[in-house]
Amino acid sequence: MGNALTFLYGKCCKPTTTDDSLGPHGVSAATVGVSALAHDLFNFEITSQVPAGLGRYVQSSRKAQANWYRKILEAWKQATPPPQTAEEASRLVTDILKRNQKADVEGLLSFYGLPLSHTPVEISVEAPVSLPEGIIFQFQTLPVDPKAVADGDTITVYVSTSEPVVSSSVPREVNLAAVQRAKAREKRNYPKADELHQKIIDSGYRVLNIENEEVLARKFRIRLRGIDAPESQMPFGKEAQQGLLKIVGRKSLKVLVYGEDQYGRCVADLYCNGIFVQEAMLKKGLAWHYVAYDKRPVLAKWEKEARQKRIGLWASSNPEKPWDWRKNNRRE
Repeated sequence: MGNALTFLYGKCCKPTTTDDSLGPHGVSAATVGVSALAHDLFNFEITSQVPAGLGRYVQSSRKAQANWYRKILEAWKQATPPPQTAEEASRLVTDILKRNQKADVEGLLSFYGLPLSHTPVEISVEAPVSLPEGIIFQFQTLPVDPKAVADGDTITVYVSTSEPVVSSSVPREVNLAAVQRAKAREKRNYPKADELHQKIIDSGYRVLNIENEEVLARKFRIRLRGIDAPESQMPFGKEAQQGLLKIVGRKSLKVLVYGEDQYGRCVADLYCNGIFVQEAMLKKGLAWHYVAYDKRPVLAKWEKEARQKRIGLWASSNPEKPWDWRKNNRRE
C-alpha cells in the first residue's frame, strides 16, 4: 500500500482517547468522511472490491465503480500531502471524476458525507441539522434475519462496513481477518476461513452473503424506543414477536439512534419501507406505550386507538403490563 494512503488510513481511522473534539466513532466530525473513504481505498487495494452499499447512491455499474476507485486510489497515493479534510477529499474526487456523470460524482460524495464542490464545509461535532432533535446518528441496515427478532421490541441488525457511520470505526484487525478469510476460502481452506470468521464474530462483526456477495457487517442490538411489548413468556408474547417479524423480517431498516440502554442496546426509532415500526406495533395492539421512558403524545394516541378497538393484546380486559411482569418475576 502506498505511503500516502497508509499515512491517512492510520491517521484518520485510528481512534484516540484524549481529543475532546472527536465524535462518537473515534474520529472528528470534520474527518469522518475522509476516514471512511481512506478505509475503502485501503480495502479496495487489497480486494479490488468497492463498497457494497454504494449502488444505492450511484447509477453506474460496479465495473465502472471499480474504475473510479482505481483512479482515486492512484491519485491519493500521489497526493503530497494526502487529503486530510472533507473539502480536500471532495476536491480530489471531483477532479479525478470530472469526466463522469455529475449524478454519479455527487452520489459518491454523498455516500461518504463529503461536501459537493460548491458546498462550504462546516466543522461541527454535533448531529446534522437535518436529523430530528436528540438523534445521535442514523444508519441503514442490511436485510433483517428472521432469527434476529428476539421479541416484540428487540432485534439484532447488521450494518455494512461501507456505511459511513460504521466504516471509520472498523478495527484494522477485523478488516485484515476478512481479507485473510476470503483468501482462505479461495484456497478451499475452510477450517482456516471458519477460524478467521469466528475472530470477526467475536469482535462484533460478521461476513454475510447478500445477493451472492460477501459483505463485512457490524452487529447492533436495537431496543425499539418508546414501546414495551409483552415478554416472550407472557401471554401474547409470541404474537408480539411474530408481529414485529412480519414488519421487519428480511427487510432493510432505517435506524435513528437516540442513545444506549443499560444492556448496551441502541435505543432507536425504526422505519421500514416508509412505515414507522413503533406506530405499527402500537396500532396493531402488539405493545404498550412505554410512558416511563418516552413522553411522546402520539404514542399514547396510537395505544389508545388500539385499546378502544380491542385489537391484539387489548382483546383481554386487563392484560398484565410487561414492566409489572418483569418486576414480579425478577430473580433474586
